Amino acid sequence: MCSHSSVAGPSRTLEGLTLAAPCLPGGGARALLLVWLLLGSLLPAAAWAQGAPATTAPEGAAPAGVDTLYARGVAALQKKDAEAAEAALRACVTQAPARVDCRWELGWALSLQRRWAEVVEAWEAVEALQPDHPELAEHLGRARAQAALAAELEQEAAEAPEPPDPKALEGRRLRLRAAGDVMLGSDFPKGYLPPGGGGAVLAGVRDLLADADLTFINLEGPLCDGGETRKCGKGGNCYAFRSPTAYGAHLREAGVDLASTANNHSGDFGEYCRRETEATLDALEIAWSGPPGSVATVEAQGLRVAMIAFHTSSACNWVNDHAAAAALVRKAGRSHDLVVVSFHGGAEGSKALRVPHGRETFYGENRGHLRAFTHAVVDAGADLVLGHGPHVVRGIEVYKGRLIAYSLGNFATYGRFNLSGPLGLGLVLEVELAGDGRFLGGQLLATRQIGKGFAVRDEGGGAIKLIRRLSKQDFPETGVVVGKEGRIWAPASAPSP
Repeated sequence: MCSHSSVAGPSRTLEGLTLAAPCLPGGGARALLLVWLLLGSLLPAAAWAQGAPATTAPEGAAPAGVDTLYARGVAALQKKDAEAAEAALRACVTQAPARVDCRWELGWALSLQRRWAEVVEAWEAVEALQPDHPELAEHLGRARAQAALAAELEQEAAEAPEPPDPKALEGRRLRLRAAGDVMLGSDFPKGYLPPGGGGAVLAGVRDLLADADLTFINLEGPLCDGGETRKCGKGGNCYAFRSPTAYGAHLREAGVDLASTANNHSGDFGEYCRRETEATLDALEIAWSGPPGSVATVEAQGLRVAMIAFHTSSACNWVNDHAAAAALVRKAGRSHDLVVVSFHGGAEGSKALRVPHGRETFYGENRGHLRAFTHAVVDAGADLVLGHGPHVVRGIEVYKGRLIAYSLGNFATYGRFNLSGPLGLGLVLEVELAGDGRFLGGQLLATRQIGKGFAVRDEGGGAIKLIRRLSKQDFPETGVVVGKEGRIWAPASAPSP
């Protein structure tokens, strides 16, 4: 569902002479680009011949060597100092245009700055010099998708029509139910498929999911019968999931209409299984979103509803690019009555119950500034925001009349998940929205997992109690009010839209 646009080849000017690599079919572009790169190796010498140094160095100091520049760039990348990394690696490329490693790392420095067209340029140069570079195909494909999306959003923003008359939506309502992480069993490694099949994992909560106008889940892993994983090294502790495609029918039987494929397990078995997952969901008429630019569309109660799923990886709609996320929400809002945003982000585990102010990290990975992200998408027009990823429930707030659930927790995750303490608590979140997207009220339906991951109702209401406390702690002014039976409504102090 992602569209790709061609990217113009690079050009460089020296003393009025322009060397360019236009986009040509087949091997022509690669050959011409390689010529450009090799000719580029003459540029430093030519510049010195004209009396101008190829790189800027302090007065009286010799220019840094190529190896030093490369090491300086990599060190800056490790510190997430994108600008310093870019400066060092561009200098490296200038001095040694045929150095593949400098161009490869330059692409990563540019990706930290979300300058996708330049990332593509850097990595297409790598492709010309070393077509079999490890991981090039995967990451260049992601960068091209992000660059294409950015270009499309800019073009469509310029051509945006006037919004529809809000009076046309008066009197309409939508009742949506949402659950967090769902993984009904994995055939990798062997021994993690549930007895009785995937349907048994949902049997105790199927009616909770189905009783709604629309039902959403986060599909934590691919539905696939083949593919290979590169996630598992020899002797390492590996968490790679793959559920049989036949398990998709259990989701449809439970009434699932919308599925996020934007998470850290959707690519466990590569692009082959991403595509097979999407084809399986399509055949079941379950709308999905995940890859860059993808938007799910469904209709219910006379309303056209969009769902956009985000994750902390640029292989998907990206949580960490707030400007692009807002632009995608605005785009969806122009052709839909309601926009639902899903995100997979935040730290993980029993210590990740709170929503911090600022960016979250987990094992060194940027897992998002979630308060800023959620408010940015609501400001752009999102009507409901559904979070998942920490494997525990988190607080819920109302911002500008829109509900934001920061994590729905583990819902039905068989076999390979730690389900102790709060990790075993889940819920079905019911939300009632007005036709214009305002939050009208809702219900927390508590669940828990027993055994190796069978979801059942939780009569003790564990998730309700946790969310009541967490919403007060993290959002003292905007947190939802949680009643005795799990009913939720906006606080009087929450600002209106």
